[in-house]
Amino acid sequence: MSSGRRPLVAGNWKMHKTVAEARGFCEALAGMVDPAAPVDVAVCPPFTALQASAEALAGTAIAVYAQNVHEAASGAHTGEVSAAMLLDVGADGALVGHSERRAAGDTDAQVAARVRAGIDAGLIVVMCCGESLDTRRAGETEAWITRQVREGLAQATAADIDRLVIAYEPIWAIGTGETATPDQAQEACAIVRAVAGGVVDGQQLRVLYGGSVNPGNAAELMACPDVDGALVGGASLDPESFAAIVAAAA
Repeated sequence: MSSGRRPLVAGNWKMHKTVAEARGFCEALAGMVDPAAPVDVAVCPPFTALQASAEALAGTAIAVYAQNVHEAASGAHTGEVSAAMLLDVGADGALVGHSERRAAGDTDAQVAARVRAGIDAGLIVVMCCGESLDTRRAGETEAWITRQVREGLAQATAADIDRLVIAYEPIWAIGTGETATPDQAQEACAIVRAVAGGVVDGQQLRVLYGGSVNPGNAAELMACPDVDGALVGGASLDPESFAAIVAAAA
């Protein structure tokens, strides 16, 4: 991790936690995270729990990000949520292009449009990328990541650097208990930084690693020079576990 880039640790809850559970988690987490620590912290609740989470974290340094955002401002998009709707319930940012969303049909072009829409609305946008096990075994990791980053940033500009984060999440390490080695994480995050550097200042860009991050491996992963924090899945569902990862980043 570069001393010049402030680390970010974000917890993606996926389809977990009711409003009451989210509120309890956030209240507990706020008491475990040192507000003076040199790390940015965010939780990513499901849409239904965004407002409760934002209310529970009001007055703390912990941000609330949505798990997705639609590119349109409004319209006939059943089941979707716009950037303005996210801001309305207190969200500070949004994930875009998570592999589980891509598997459900989100395209690179949609990811690019959502990056643009989110940043234009004033949200922090965490754009996700990552390859499958078959892609890695075929030796196509670099080409895959390069395409996802290049196409995902197709509508971005250099001025977006303050609101843009990219998370590298190897699909083969999400929820599997498998984790990229520090060398694998460093190699992939360096590719992300180099490719994104064609659009934004690569040395300012924060690049996160995600994929079975836990309190036991977080420090080693985030010690990599091109890893500026973590997008945490399963380990973010328990406040003590998540707080330990935040402490490792700090």
